[in-house]
Amino acid sequence: QKPCCVWVGTWRLLGCSNFYGNIADVETTGASERTAKPEGLGYAGVAASEKIAERDLKNMDKYKETITKVANSKCIPPSLVAAIISRESHAGTALKDGWGDHGNAFGLTQVDKRYHQVHGAWNSEEHIKQGTDILCQSITDIQKKFPTWSKEQQLKGGISAYNAGTRNVRTYEGMDVGTTHNDYANDVVARAKFFQRNGY
Repeated sequence: QKPCCVWVGTWRLLGCSNFYGNIADVETTGASERTAKPEGLGYAGVAASEKIAERDLKNMDKYKETITKVANSKCIPPSLVAAIISRESHAGTALKDGWGDHGNAFGLTQVDKRYHQVHGAWNSEEHIKQGTDILCQSITDIQKKFPTWSKEQQLKGGISAYNAGTRNVRTYEGMDVGTTHNDYANDVVARAKFFQRNGY
């Protein structure tokens, strides 16, 4: 059961986008060297995440309206959906015929066909909905697994679980161990903060 959302203006929501926690308040160390180096960056951390997100911004803007619509309907910050799309597919530019990860993952949000039946075209609203639903479920699973964590900690844990599964999240400090490049949630959170400052 989704929370009741109050619409104000076009995409503004009152009391809904922070339903899973405030992305601006989530701690992050940003991208690791293993994520930054293939991007041609000689530095890591939040600055690296922001630079990568900045490079993806122009392509991301093609999907901004759809991302915002879907994210708001699910009470997830649009900036977080954009950050996942940036990390997973560079806003689609890293895909070949809509596929990535050696043909196992589909679309902007890289839905893994080994665990999910893929829906819609790779860049469609239906696809973004599916990826966002998987993210929401990951956050909900972490909320159940770690009920004493703050909402922001649970949100970060859910982002990590989107990449490596709920079972991989064992502690707050070590949640990114076992994710791609051991930095998934930290990198995504830093990118989300960038997208939030840039209209998402």
